[in-house]
Amino acid sequence: MALTGRTALLAALGSLPVGILAPSWTGMLAVNAPLSLAILCDYALAAPVRTLQLTRSGDTTVRLGESAEVQLTVTNPSRRRLRAHLRDAWPPSSWPTGTEQASARHTLTIPAGERRRLTTMLRPTRRGDRRAERVTVRSFGPLGLAARQGNHQVPWTVRVLPPFTSRKHLPSRLARLRELDGRSSVLTRGEGTEFDSLREYVPGDDTRSIDWRATARQSAVAVRTWRPERDRHILVVLDTGRTSAGRVGDVPRLDAALDAALLLTALASRAGDRVDLLAYDRRIQAQVQGRSAGDVLSAMVNALASVEPALVETDARGLSAAVLASAPRRSLIVLLTGLDAAPMEEGLLPVLRQLTQRHTVLVASVTDPHIEQMVRARGTVEAIYESAAGAQARARRLHTAEQLQRRGAVVVDATPDNFAPALADAYLALKSMGRL
Repeated sequence: MALTGRTALLAALGSLPVGILAPSWTGMLAVNAPLSLAILCDYALAAPVRTLQLTRSGDTTVRLGESAEVQLTVTNPSRRRLRAHLRDAWPPSSWPTGTEQASARHTLTIPAGERRRLTTMLRPTRRGDRRAERVTVRSFGPLGLAARQGNHQVPWTVRVLPPFTSRKHLPSRLARLRELDGRSSVLTRGEGTEFDSLREYVPGDDTRSIDWRATARQSAVAVRTWRPERDRHILVVLDTGRTSAGRVGDVPRLDAALDAALLLTALASRAGDRVDLLAYDRRIQAQVQGRSAGDVLSAMVNALASVEPALVETDARGLSAAVLASAPRRSLIVLLTGLDAAPMEEGLLPVLRQLTQRHTVLVASVTDPHIEQMVRARGTVEAIYESAAGAQARARRLHTAEQLQRRGAVVVDATPDNFAPALADAYLALKSMGRL
């Protein structure tokens, strides 16, 4: 029932034909003139919807799994009291369950010339940008018999960032880094390939570290101390092709790779190395370059928030060219991809030599924990067949990993729960051996 105030008045005076009203109302209004008069007057007294002024404020970013608050301020500039139901619509992935979408529905009363602030709680279930949709307001008359309804577009975007659950492993890896750097109170000297300083020999030191020239110039035996390599360049490359869309455990492969990339970035930046990012399938999906150690992690989190798998085969030659363009000098290339035999043999393996000749290459992949469960299956004929299939899948992955290693790459293959710390450990091992 969408009548203007003037039309409602004419209807109340009896000069408006009942036939223009909704069919469900015509019979009742024809026999009950007092009710029709009350409904039309109630409609006329409802506050207008189109003149309402709506603005937003609140959170613009939130980590996946956490809650965000978005405030909607409604101003009633009319001379009538607003009695309304309001629905603040957001995409379905803004709430974990359908029942929580009720939090976007509000009942409000705003006197003439005043304003009210409403809060909508969001708990997104997917990474990326969540944009507010329309705001629907239904304004009732004082009797609640009739209402006006209209929509408003009030733009707002909440960026859902990766959860970075692997940050719980950062303190233990930083402790290992301090041990390598010789700064911890441990009985082993710092390892690495960069000369740090000279100190007096103590029992237990490696005799190969004795500096005989310095010893000849002083009365005590002097030994060299070393520290891990610093200011090395690390390029994290995310394969966002179709294989990254597969789920391993409870998460997509790409999300497990993102988490590992963030842990590696946090660790390497603390170690004094420079970290860049490249996400690629058939084109560059995201890129972070030249950031300082203080802001590289936040820049990478923002860049990866909206990265989604592309259901296309990754262009391995294009990826190789993009890597070589992004790393003109010797670097550690950390390629987060899959170890599926067919895509690897047709894609990465033919171009891997171009990368290993100029860089140290670490290929990291997430393995499906269900494969190990299949291998251990016993008891029935179906379980035996399942075990054979799991063993065959595991053998193919091992064969692919061996092919990568023969071509000079370092391989990390771990389950989702262990993937991020395993990648961090591989980085520390390369650093301690001076291979960055």
